[in-house]
Amino acid sequence: MKITEMKITDYDEVFALWKNTEGMGLHKQSDSRKGIARYLRRNPGLSFVARDNKKIVGTVLCGHDGRRGHLYHLAVDRSYRKKGIGKALVNRALSKLGAIGFSKCTLCAFVKNRAGRKFWRYIGWTEWPDIIMMAKDIK
Repeated sequence: MKITEMKITDYDEVFALWKNTEGMGLHKQSDSRKGIARYLRRNPGLSFVARDNKKIVGTVLCGHDGRRGHLYHLAVDRSYRKKGIGKALVNRALSKLGAIGFSKCTLCAFVKNRAGRKFWRYIGWTEWPDIIMMAKDIK
């Protein structure tokens, strides 16, 4: 298994993985090729893919707002789960964030995504019961 920086040329394979990942929420504009290209340009060197030979079997988007790091769209192909790939992707992203001076990272997980939330707790993340995530589409 090899973990490499995500490039926009990975988009089609990455998007297909996201679409086939239960519990994943995709947004028409933010997760479009254009939206992901913008995200990768704004957050260079922070998002990653895991490959088995040339096949992408895992992804994580990582960025920051200047105060905290944020993780999005961690996904591992169902047939590659429970092999440490998700944890390795997260650790690579956190390591890169730490290297550029960030000491805290957040993520969003859907309430109904029980398997995802179980994974995050398993690798040491805690839920903030006193915070509610809110969003509004601009366009």
